[in-house]
Amino acid sequence: MDYAEFQERLGYHFRDEGLLTLALTHSSYTNEHKMNHAQCNERIEFLGDAVLELASSDFLYRQSGQKDEGEMTKTRASLVCEPALAEVARQLSLGGLILMGKGEDAAGGRTRDSILSDALESVIGAIYLDGGFTNAKEFVFRHIMRDFENRRLFYDSKTILQETVQGNGMGDIRYELLSTEGPDHDRTFVSAVFVGGRQMGQGSGHSKKLSEQQAAYRALLKINKKDN
Repeated sequence: MDYAEFQERLGYHFRDEGLLTLALTHSSYTNEHKMNHAQCNERIEFLGDAVLELASSDFLYRQSGQKDEGEMTKTRASLVCEPALAEVARQLSLGGLILMGKGEDAAGGRTRDSILSDALESVIGAIYLDGGFTNAKEFVFRHIMRDFENRRLFYDSKTILQETVQGNGMGDIRYELLSTEGPDHDRTFVSAVFVGGRQMGQGSGHSKKLSEQQAAYRALLKINKKDN
């Protein structure tokens, strides 16, 4: 497989492309082809998860000023949660490169958050093995931690909106699913959030939760704009 364009998107070029192939090999592929289980990406994903935790912790320690451990832990959890990592994987067009069994592929595996996030962590593990921690950390900083305040606001949007609305006595919050489109394995959900009976934001996503997060994020942007 030609990984040249993908490596350009990554901002990292592998000396050993076999590590990248390993990172992009899902267990359904090795099972279908009766390969050794060690040839799927689960072991390297385990390593990448640890590298990601250290790199993101390093970033937040340096960037978060006087924030305490609890605040940094909460921010890190928002930035490296499964939906957040899956979204980064989509931005890198990673899903189309995953080696996957036919059954998993037909069931929509290439769009599933769990598979995409695991594959991204596997790529981080592969970069670490190929080029060391510095290169892996640079990848994490560039693709996962960039614009971290807005990203945290998005992935914590429902909680932050709840706190903002309660703190300002703005009334009750209600989410409503407006529509769903597409086949079961690739659905798009559209939701709206109402504050005090008034629609304050609308969002869409590959899950109901993500569509509600986007709606809450847009409501927060609207509220913050009014406050400024």
